[in-house]
Amino acid sequence: MASNVNTRELILDILIEIIEKEEYSHIILRQVLEKYQYLDKVDRAFITRITEGTLENLIKIDYIINQFSKVKVKKMKPLIRNILRMSVYQLLYMDSVPDSAVCNEAVKIAKKRKFKQLSGFVNGVLRNIARHKTEIKYPNKYKDTIKFLSIFYSMPEWIVNKWVESYGKEKTEDILVNFNTQKPLTIRTNLTKTTPEELKKELEQENIKVTQIEATKDNKNLSKYAFEIENFNYLNSIKAFKEGKFYVQDLSSMMVAEYAMPQKDDYVIDVCAAPGGKSLHIAEMLEGTGTVEARDLTEYKVELIEENIRRHQATNVKAIQWDATQLDENAIDKADVLICDLPCSGLGVLAKKPDIRYRMSLEQQGELVELQRQILSKVINYVKPGKNMVYSTCTINPDENEKNVQWILDNYPQMKLVEMQQIFPSRKWHDGFFIAKFNRTL
Repeated sequence: MASNVNTRELILDILIEIIEKEEYSHIILRQVLEKYQYLDKVDRAFITRITEGTLENLIKIDYIINQFSKVKVKKMKPLIRNILRMSVYQLLYMDSVPDSAVCNEAVKIAKKRKFKQLSGFVNGVLRNIARHKTEIKYPNKYKDTIKFLSIFYSMPEWIVNKWVESYGKEKTEDILVNFNTQKPLTIRTNLTKTTPEELKKELEQENIKVTQIEATKDNKNLSKYAFEIENFNYLNSIKAFKEGKFYVQDLSSMMVAEYAMPQKDDYVIDVCAAPGGKSLHIAEMLEGTGTVEARDLTEYKVELIEENIRRHQATNVKAIQWDATQLDENAIDKADVLICDLPCSGLGVLAKKPDIRYRMSLEQQGELVELQRQILSKVINYVKPGKNMVYSTCTINPDENEKNVQWILDNYPQMKLVEMQQIFPSRKWHDGFFIAKFNRTL
């Protein structure tokens, strides 16, 4: 059955869905990999790598194609430009695939998809790039730093500009390098169902490579229950995953529960909870006591939370559909812990969702800040006097992070800042993230 599937055609269709039809990469890729679960691990890895690699390097790839093609990328037929994009990625980044094979396969697909008249054009552009790979010219890094960083690391100029203004050129380049560095999947042990030692042993029996997270002064307790895993096909093939013995979660995201420090019997409200990872983490820390109310806006998001509750067999979590911008009178002064992991620009998770960078704009980012403040103005009322609120985002942007912290302090004097941390993407942390903990004093 697998022999009838052309993996490159699958990749082409995925890219068209994501780039041309603006579907989300993580959703489309997951759907395709689930549909073609019968493909072997090598084929599935090939699909994932070329899809994600093409998206991660899209600005750079288009810049290169435009150097070698008289017809600019924007003027090309969508199918042709995406054949070229995925092929240029292979030419530049995949030494295991011969250049001739890349060119030949691209021509075959063009012909098969009714573009025989353009197959010569595809062949000419790709062979020209293959011959002159070492002669590609980029903007001068020192004379036009913003443009160089934007093209070389495929990040829109407005984002590069904002990061350079906030963090400097050197730190910005470090952020960009880390987004394009492959990292293993991180998981959190469900301590209500197993121990880290037992989980590690069980996974290793399935020939999965398991590495314990290294303890540092910054990551607090993560090394006690978090692992990196590699060398597996797909999650649903792992028995321990199906049994809810672990949750896939980035290390930065795990820190929210560590900051929250819930106590037994606490009543916790997570106002934008889907898919439920932080809610479940806190529920596990409560050891079956208390209640975690995991809320979100839509029926679909609530279903995602409920699915994870079922898989983890969590008895102290309930999923509720609620619009966080609307004040819940019944929740005022009720929460021992309030979790506000709010909708954001997502610029901290570009390694997992590379297409976000092409969808987000400066204007949209400003609208998100307004939404965040609209939600905060309502949900702050839920915190009990003497209790805590954790505000977090999965982005790297002072407007959504530090400036929102200052906005809270300026407008809600009863809220005192306990600690905050901007986490940058790195080998140690993986994703970029921001966390701030507040205590209500009055």
